[in-house]
Amino acid sequence: MLTAVVIGDNNSFALHGKNVSYLFHADESTGDLISDHFGGSVTGPVPKDPTPTVDGWTGMSGRLRREFPDQGRGDFRSPAIRIRQSEAHTVSALAYQSYTVVEGKPALPGLPATFGDRHDVTTIVIHLYDKYSHIAADLMYSIFPRYDAIVRSVTVTNRGKGNIILEDLASLSVDLPFEDLDMIYLRGEWARETHRQRRKIDYGLQGFRSNTGFSSHSHNPFLALAPPSTTESQGEAWGFSLVYTGSFAVNVEKCSQGMTRVLMGFNPDLLSWSLGPNETLTSPECVSVYSRNGIGGVSRSLHGLYRNHLVKSKFKMDNRPVLLNSWEALYFNINSSNVYRLAQESASLGVKLFVLDDGWFGKDYPRISDKAGLGDWVPNPTRFPDGLAGLVKNITALKSEVLTSAKHSANLRFGIWIEPEMVNTNSTLYQEHPEWALSADQYPRTEQRNQLILNLALAEVQSFVIKSVSEILSSADITYVKWDHNRCMHETPSPTTHHAYMLGVYRVFETLTTRFPDVLWEGCASGGGRFDPGVMQYFPQIWTSDNTDAVDRIFIQFGTSLAYPASSMCGHISAVPNHQTGRTVPMAFRAHVAMMCGSFGLELNPAELSPEEKTMIPDFIALSEKVNPIVLTGDMWRLNLPEESNWPAVLYISKNGSEAVLFLYQLSSKVNHALSRVKLQGLNPQHKYLVDGEGPYSGATLMNMGLQYLFNADYASKIVFLEKEASH
Repeated sequence: MLTAVVIGDNNSFALHGKNVSYLFHADESTGDLISDHFGGSVTGPVPKDPTPTVDGWTGMSGRLRREFPDQGRGDFRSPAIRIRQSEAHTVSALAYQSYTVVEGKPALPGLPATFGDRHDVTTIVIHLYDKYSHIAADLMYSIFPRYDAIVRSVTVTNRGKGNIILEDLASLSVDLPFEDLDMIYLRGEWARETHRQRRKIDYGLQGFRSNTGFSSHSHNPFLALAPPSTTESQGEAWGFSLVYTGSFAVNVEKCSQGMTRVLMGFNPDLLSWSLGPNETLTSPECVSVYSRNGIGGVSRSLHGLYRNHLVKSKFKMDNRPVLLNSWEALYFNINSSNVYRLAQESASLGVKLFVLDDGWFGKDYPRISDKAGLGDWVPNPTRFPDGLAGLVKNITALKSEVLTSAKHSANLRFGIWIEPEMVNTNSTLYQEHPEWALSADQYPRTEQRNQLILNLALAEVQSFVIKSVSEILSSADITYVKWDHNRCMHETPSPTTHHAYMLGVYRVFETLTTRFPDVLWEGCASGGGRFDPGVMQYFPQIWTSDNTDAVDRIFIQFGTSLAYPASSMCGHISAVPNHQTGRTVPMAFRAHVAMMCGSFGLELNPAELSPEEKTMIPDFIALSEKVNPIVLTGDMWRLNLPEESNWPAVLYISKNGSEAVLFLYQLSSKVNHALSRVKLQGLNPQHKYLVDGEGPYSGATLMNMGLQYLFNADYASKIVFLEKEASH
């Protein structure tokens, strides 16, 4: 086992991974935790840093690299914890008391979290105590040595007699030494999620946060730091990923002394969590990883950790059925006859899973548009006179006429779209329980997409959602659910509602996914509005964006892959001109972009395809099923970034290194110009590889010389298979 937790005589602590060491100690005089090193592996004794010279207004506590900085005692940088004491001040003095070592990793109460046994992970809990306010803080550090990952969370307990208010609590705080660094993060909006942003960290406070109640389209709970010289494949890099679906804050502060502090955790504007005597609050956990192989190394560590030690679903590395979703084919214009006809056409193309999207429910308030029906999860009797059960029975009796893989059942499967956290005012549910919708006293309830949010902080609302979804899934042979969420929070009863809501959502997710383990669950929030590790704990795949345009999707999918494995992404071939951008690109390009994702499918009406396009679809399905096992489980190497190259390229290498698949794209044609060359990465330089059956070529040749392909048009693409030659 690679993990080592070393306890020294002077209360020094060391966590060692494959390529990382994390060292800190407790100061004997103050009890403060001081960071010594977070970076490449170190062994044996380490040189002591000289004591800083104290001149000016910045005292000693503002010159040290602190592990869990509190407020009010001379460190004027942003704190990791701010407590409004019962006496109204915000001063704390959390000092080291003791430690506990745990084999494996304890679960977090009510929160999604990474997991593993003693062979995978070791945990040390550092116990801090404020003898003046009688507040305790337990800092949990878990090291997954295989992934160079240190996972941190904090539990605060009020052991005093009065009530306190936690105004701010970071899951992770880390101070890095004086060095010039860049910050890399993901920004966006609806239909243009997860665009990579890189900028210099300058003196002062910089960062980003979500105020929406959810992880959001605008910012993703991921951050990377790297020196300016670090590239995708070379140099040091640190990655931080918050396992949380609610509002969050990321603060990066370069202080007057030149050190850089990173804080990730709750959004302090939306916390104000009251703790009475003996009550506790546990923060979401934050994963931190170190890479000596550039930003790509950060990504591969997170991908492997999340696939193996975060996602619980049995489908996390199982080949995903090729699906067709009805939304862009029919929108709200659905009934039993045209849905069945669409399912027939899907089966004739070789699709394995048919998904009925929005518009199927609502009795007294039919869901014929987005203005009614949410909350009333019963099939519309006019549109579906035989209910869901009759429709599903007829659809699952269909045979997939082009059976491209013996691994899949010949019968078409059925999936359904739901949005259980929402309610329309035009619904029976709202008429009966208007108090279940989020609101703030007498202030008007702001509708977005003509809907309100149910308050899942309430136990009765959680029970209603669990019951409604359970009845849907028990009513018919439904093997896939797309769980949507199409708005953010506006008015709420109090700031504490935000976290209480998330605890309610996680209880609902945990209950339903445990109750229906054979259902493939997909998360969605107007596309990627909740693409975060908290959702991934329960749903192995997430709809990456409502923008299905293949050109835009390259940027979105490359950006998403900074933190999330391809197995968690969904990509579909959609109709052209594209419904979001109006752009027309070749079907092969659309298919190849969608195949980068773990879940591949169609978002179109087969009846509107040309005869030529119809003949192409079965071949693309067959190709996707060949690609899918490598994409789901392999290591991802981003060879050329779309922000930097006209020829974006990505390589997936299977776990055992015997197979690989290269995705290569050309965005715009270059007339009368030399050809681009793509250099591969991650291969064994001594091994020989066949490239689409040609060769063999050494791994060294493919990585140092590379490959060239001729493209003659805009939006051209190619998928290339590599196979390691068997040794003799």
